[in-house]
Amino acid sequence: MSYVDEVLEMAAQRDPNEPEFLQAVKEAFESIRPVVDANEKVYRENAILERFVEPERIYTFPVTWEDDAHKVHVNRAWRIQFNSAIGSYKGGTRFHKTVNLSILKFLGFEMVLKNSLTGLPLGGGKGGSDFDPHGKSDREVMRFCQAYMNALYRYIGPEMDCPSGDIGVGGREIGYLFGQYKKLTSSFDAALCGKGVNFGGSLGRTEATGYGLAYMTDEMCKACGKELTGRTTVVTGSGSVAIYAAQKIQQLGAKVVAMCDSNGYIYDEKGIDIEVMRQIKETERARISEYAARVPGAVYTPGKGIWNIKCEIFLPCATQNEISLDAAKTLVGNGCFLLAEGANMPLEPEAVRYLQNSGILYMPGKAASAGGVSVSGFEQAQNAQRMYWTFEEVDAKLQRQMAFIFNNVAGAAKRYGKEGNYLAGANICAFERVAQAMVAQGLY
Repeated sequence: MSYVDEVLEMAAQRDPNEPEFLQAVKEAFESIRPVVDANEKVYRENAILERFVEPERIYTFPVTWEDDAHKVHVNRAWRIQFNSAIGSYKGGTRFHKTVNLSILKFLGFEMVLKNSLTGLPLGGGKGGSDFDPHGKSDREVMRFCQAYMNALYRYIGPEMDCPSGDIGVGGREIGYLFGQYKKLTSSFDAALCGKGVNFGGSLGRTEATGYGLAYMTDEMCKACGKELTGRTTVVTGSGSVAIYAAQKIQQLGAKVVAMCDSNGYIYDEKGIDIEVMRQIKETERARISEYAARVPGAVYTPGKGIWNIKCEIFLPCATQNEISLDAAKTLVGNGCFLLAEGANMPLEPEAVRYLQNSGILYMPGKAASAGGVSVSGFEQAQNAQRMYWTFEEVDAKLQRQMAFIFNNVAGAAKRYGKEGNYLAGANICAFERVAQAMVAQGLY
């Protein structure tokens, strides 16, 4: 049995009830087989793969808070500090009813690889809670965030672990979390990213993941000799990643005709009006069906099925495993030639294999959505320098960063005889950097 298969079997035996985590590990390990085979002696001697799948630290804690009716609630929460070989831990915080240990381990594992691709000195981590901020008042969210930080503040810091936002954790939540961190530590530092611009945040951070995805899509089009301009595009989701991916890709010349939320999807043949979408989702926190009520000609369809809309470019920006094999077949049948992931692992494994076998250009989220963590790194740099960069500076750096990631991913794939296989290239490029650092640092 190969070294890769041995460790995959070990992981499955250790964590049989963590399907999302095991899915992420298997996907990555299948890609890095050539690297492992070429370095098997060194990797075995240092147990690199065994250590690579085992978080360095997991904090599990209850969060006790009181709602507006003075009823006490207890939620589960975690912070996973996965790997620090190339830098201090870095990764988002997710508040959603579906959050569990398997999902956070999968996300933390992906962050190790994603952060490695940026070339910045960032390790990987992730955290969150099964608390759902939807339907809660601002005061309820504030009390939860304060209780969450009361349990976590000892284990984070600018040189230790720097959480940022994710699903359910936007500017409001980061503000409350940072306010409590500052109160508890009597310090104003870069312990959290995604802060408001007037208290240490970076211009362009809100837009970063979506803009980065659009820039990556443009790089993929250029590499295959196609123009982005005029391409019919579908973006799943309607959170900040989806909204700003749609905004930037339309600025680059494509036309986004459909977006969705968990209730259904809208189709606008003329192209999505991003300002209307922002008003509905960011300001009013309303359902996407409102778009059809406000924009003449737009059509709302309840339920799933956005992949049935014909498009040339498909950008999934919602959540994990939203695209099944059948959905992938529909995309191919409708003429889609490019899919880049704005979310973490939004395709089921069978869907990924089908797309690659069909010759569709496919870029995994660890590369395509790395713009967010890149600008989080920029935020830390600005905080350390006690200065702000302009939006134009940040955006220009982000565009160069995504081109840097694309070139490294494409180069790694070509180096191992897998030219055009960006999934393999992303995993290989990311893993090589972390593994080299782990070997150099010994058994820490």
